[in-house]
Amino acid sequence: MLDDGTRKSHSVAENTAFVTGFFKGLSTRSAYRDLLTSLFHVYKSMEDAFDECEMEQVKALDDDKLRRIDALRVDMDYFYGDDWDGRINVSPFTQKYVERIRKVAAEKPHLLIAHQYTRYLGDLFGGQMMGGMATRSLNLNDGAGVAFYTFDEIDNAKDFITQWYSKMNALDLSDAEKMEIVDEANLVFEFNIGIFQELKGNPLKAIWSLAISSLKSKFGARL
Repeated sequence: MLDDGTRKSHSVAENTAFVTGFFKGLSTRSAYRDLLTSLFHVYKSMEDAFDECEMEQVKALDDDKLRRIDALRVDMDYFYGDDWDGRINVSPFTQKYVERIRKVAAEKPHLLIAHQYTRYLGDLFGGQMMGGMATRSLNLNDGAGVAFYTFDEIDNAKDFITQWYSKMNALDLSDAEKMEIVDEANLVFEFNIGIFQELKGNPLKAIWSLAISSLKSKFGARL
């Protein structure tokens, strides 16, 4: 139901908005740092909600191997230096995202499953590719600043996702709750596009940087 129900969110138009926004985030280190900052606020709210949630269905899908807040702290340390906790701000759209997470956690905790599904599986599916693109576009040292996209404790992403799906499909949920989770997953996708759209950056700059990086990798010193 989730895969079928979110196909509209993954239409050509929506995917174009997502990809364009991601390239904005890769255009400069400042834009990428702003993206990480938004993600930090989102994941802090999400994972705090998971810690406090008593619903067994949410707990069943919560896995330490998926959690991102510690990895985000590593990336924030890299881009901000020490003592950044008191110096970072939350962007307007990120604040709306955070408020939504808090609202569903308090009122309809089963909707947290949509946040687990949309964020964690998206991170795991695309993490290696996105981390590599960030490294090349921003000329980062290998592994620096991309801990968020690195899942060291998951050896085989495909197998892990298959097992995660099996656990999700076995959850005891009513049909009405399942439909609500599908609707929430579509909303989460919109929130993630919104975070990208408010970034200040030029996607063409990132695309150009990636193209140059690929050419250098292919032709080496001749460039």
